[in-house]
Amino acid sequence: MPTSSTSSLPNSRTESDGSAVIRVLSYNIRSMRDDTDALARVIAACAPDLVLIQEAPRFFRWRKKLARLARAADLVILSGGGTASGPALLCSLRATVEHTEDVLLPLTPGLHRRGFATAVVRFGGARLGVLSCHLSLQTDERYAQGGMLLDRLAGMGVEHAVAGGDLNERPQGRTFRRLAEGLQDCWTAKPWGGENTSTPADPHQRIDAIFATPGIEVLGCGVPLDLPGVTGEDLRAATDHLPVLAALRVPATR
Repeated sequence: MPTSSTSSLPNSRTESDGSAVIRVLSYNIRSMRDDTDALARVIAACAPDLVLIQEAPRFFRWRKKLARLARAADLVILSGGGTASGPALLCSLRATVEHTEDVLLPLTPGLHRRGFATAVVRFGGARLGVLSCHLSLQTDERYAQGGMLLDRLAGMGVEHAVAGGDLNERPQGRTFRRLAEGLQDCWTAKPWGGENTSTPADPHQRIDAIFATPGIEVLGCGVPLDLPGVTGEDLRAATDHLPVLAALRVPATR
């Protein structure tokens, strides 16, 4: 698991000018079918303000399962889960919630239903749109969903936004490149920690990512390999993906 940088990742804070430094975590949790204690420890150690989840529990007692994970990580449920067909959002109590919406995407017969979990939140004087996604395994459908993601961000009525998730595609793919043309790929903008997210036992590809609109300053982004409290054992036990953690400075709303 090579590490790009050993420098520390900035902690969350509100600046005197009203801007906010926040931590955003994107994580495919495989329906909490693995070691949920390890999963909660990883999330808590990252000290996130926002968690963009993919493959949240969707079926029997899914709300209770997601709520249990949120409590264990000292967070609350923001949106998504079964109502978004998998993507979900958790947040810390720093967030002031303006609006949430779960979006179901068009269903292609024979393929898995996909959706977005979205919200508009405030941290201090900074207003931020948030979107969690898990894109299709099928190439053409995935590309169309990338366009829907960009359209959804543009229609949220916010100047600054962050999106992330399991793209099921590497950076050279056309959907990944489509997103990176209009948004900042946070790993590319300021690499920190590890790069590859799949699989925890053999991380050889980057298929999970966090993106930010151009006005946001990326302070660091990557897999939190050397973060205090995050162990290799927990990362391997928690789920079948590695998480992506970003520190971002979001300008105050004008």
